[in-house]
Amino acid sequence: FFSLVAEVCCGLFVILILSNFWFLGVLYLLWLYLDWEMPCRGGRRSQWVRSWTVWKYFREYFPITLIKTSDLSPDHNYLLGFHPHGVLAAGAFGNFCTSSSFKNLFPGLTPYLHIMPIWFSCPFFREYIMSAGMVSASKESVSYVLNNKGGGHASIIVIGGAEESLNAHPGGLTLNILKRKGFIKMALKHGAHLVPVFCFGENELFKQVANPKGSRLRTIQEKLQKIMGFALPLFHARGVFQYSFGLIPYRQPLHTVVGSPIPVQQNLNPSTEEIEQLHALYLQKLRTLFEEHKRNYGIPEHKSLVFE
Repeated sequence: FFSLVAEVCCGLFVILILSNFWFLGVLYLLWLYLDWEMPCRGGRRSQWVRSWTVWKYFREYFPITLIKTSDLSPDHNYLLGFHPHGVLAAGAFGNFCTSSSFKNLFPGLTPYLHIMPIWFSCPFFREYIMSAGMVSASKESVSYVLNNKGGGHASIIVIGGAEESLNAHPGGLTLNILKRKGFIKMALKHGAHLVPVFCFGENELFKQVANPKGSRLRTIQEKLQKIMGFALPLFHARGVFQYSFGLIPYRQPLHTVVGSPIPVQQNLNPSTEEIEQLHALYLQKLRTLFEEHKRNYGIPEHKSLVFE
């Protein structure tokens, strides 16, 4: 969906440049140059955009529900690790980029969803995603959010990233996390409390063409992901008036459970051992969160998370 909208925006920009209103395109390029760093400086959110009526229908379609398990004091900054990525990370968008129940459940906290920097290079599209509360996933951007001295900021990072979207099959519980420790280091450097978040139902929204590791399709997808920075899962779901084929996600409930915070003491120069210890604790808390809630959302008792 992001790719489609971004392509449309880029197409509109090209048409503008080639039209009689080319000077507007030139002015926008100047604006782009002057505003280039904004996605790394907290973005430019708009409550009006986040409150569009269409997002209310978007959340109700699945529906999307945010579940609180513990208070998050606005006196601290937090780094929320969102799992799993799914095909489109619909749960992350619905909960943190629209006027959902987040503000009521966690008063005093401002959520920032970090996404790949490449999306902010697309004309016009960048303005929309910033207005929704999305910012760059670069180290500079995460540092900017977590460096708020008064607390009250929450960085949301989809830990598995584009690579994990290739594992997004119905019933899949494989998370790409064992080698992902950059978010742990950022939490330590800024003293941001870590919070595991699991979205039950995220992998059920689409069916993906079989792509087991080692298959020709998976090899091609992984190579393209390394080249372009984002993955290209081959997926389908339902249509507007039929359920056999289309790109509209299936109507499956999304329950996003926000776990308890893991207190983190600021350490500007954490050692490898300290990063490993906190990473292991985070994995333990994430697994516990999943196990405590899985039976409430239709996960068989014998199924557990797979970390790779």
